[in-house]
Amino acid sequence: MPKFMERRFADEKSNEITYAKQFQEVFNKLCWTRNCGQAWADFVTITACTISNSIDKDMFDQREQLYMRTIQNYTKDELESMVNLFAITVLAFDDNPEQDFLGDIYSVLGLLNKRIGQVFTPYHIAKFMALSTCGCWAEEVKKKGFISINDPCCGSGVMLIAAANVALEQDLNYQNSVVFFGQDIDFTAAMMCYISLSLLGCVGYVAVGNSLNPDQPTRENVWHLPMNILRRKLLEEFNHSN
Repeated sequence: MPKFMERRFADEKSNEITYAKQFQEVFNKLCWTRNCGQAWADFVTITACTISNSIDKDMFDQREQLYMRTIQNYTKDELESMVNLFAITVLAFDDNPEQDFLGDIYSVLGLLNKRIGQVFTPYHIAKFMALSTCGCWAEEVKKKGFISINDPCCGSGVMLIAAANVALEQDLNYQNSVVFFGQDIDFTAAMMCYISLSLLGCVGYVAVGNSLNPDQPTRENVWHLPMNILRRKLLEEFNHSN
């Protein structure tokens, strides 16, 4: 490996460790007076509601109620810590979109739900799986104009994150040519996926529910990604203006 590549790789790993360390330092303070699992669930709930309510006005009232119920258990300083956690997450993805930042920290903290057999796939394996299936993506886009990628047990979203990055490597702009669908029975995991895909600017939605259930998730349990709603609104405004 060339020396400049070695330095770049080392810098990237150093940044990842720094962001993860900063995140854990802030998060651990929230665990001084409460269960860490509950603090994490509340963090992702508050963050997901904040993202959703910035653009999904159809679900604003319901998610605002969920947001208000959740924040009432925290002091002003603790809520400021929640904001800092989100800021660190944004910076981590901006610095390196090829990672499952939230899923990795969730696993390191030992918060995986063992009761439902929850195990998160490492990012490098998720990327290998995406690479092994990406051969026909460009051809499908040429035929239909887009492809859809569905993970019925998405967890923190690592498979979908990897797919987005592989699409870019295949010269496919995933914001224009890929629709992402994720679903998970665990609300907290689904919201982690929702946050990550939102930060990557993916189009699609994340649903909460059992994928083995033949009934479709209710609108309340479907969290449309911001880019999904933005594209729809722009199209509606364009059609209206013409």
